[in-house]
Amino acid sequence: MKINKKIVITGKIKLLSGMHIGGSNSSMNIGGPDKFVIRNPIDNKPYIPGSSLKGKMRSLLELSDGTITPTPERDIYGPTKDPSTRAGKLFGTVGANQQPSRLIVRDCPLLSSMDDFKNTDLPYTESKTEVSICRITAKANPRTFERVPAGAIFDMNLVLNVFDGDNEKVMLDSIMTSLKLLQDDYLGGQGSRGYGNVEITDLNFAPHEMEFYNKS
Repeated sequence: MKINKKIVITGKIKLLSGMHIGGSNSSMNIGGPDKFVIRNPIDNKPYIPGSSLKGKMRSLLELSDGTITPTPERDIYGPTKDPSTRAGKLFGTVGANQQPSRLIVRDCPLLSSMDDFKNTDLPYTESKTEVSICRITAKANPRTFERVPAGAIFDMNLVLNVFDGDNEKVMLDSIMTSLKLLQDDYLGGQGSRGYGNVEITDLNFAPHEMEFYNKS
């Protein structure tokens, strides 16, 4: 395999509703949230893990193409193992037909400043209490989620590796399909309850031919 170019895709992810991507509860305080968001341990800012964004992009693309693979041993479905599918070509496959991923999805750091969160009850985040009701006893079971609030903006950075024989247009179209589907879906947990509604803005595509890397 020979790589021909890299296409750096940048943009911004704006939250239209609160988002929860779970992190460690090791620092949980009494009276605080039951479910914490993931944070950068250096600056304590929430971020969107590249694995969360990439996994959501892949699953939405596979759902749109109907290429999710059933697992015979268990009643679950997983990523396609067919390298001829759009998802297989873009995100790679495992098993007998192993193919490397063409797309690198980096962690998305928070761009918003502390001043944007001056009215929240937690640093950079908000707490939201929800109540589930037992259908038999009618007992209320409250729980509190930590969320990054609506209006927060994250920096998105993707890198598409284009090898000999790859159809660049198909892969770029697949990326755009995934991002468009994401905007009408959700990112993170609790999406059916209104969490994780996002908008992708300021998309930019910067192709870097191999000469870009070889020149001194």
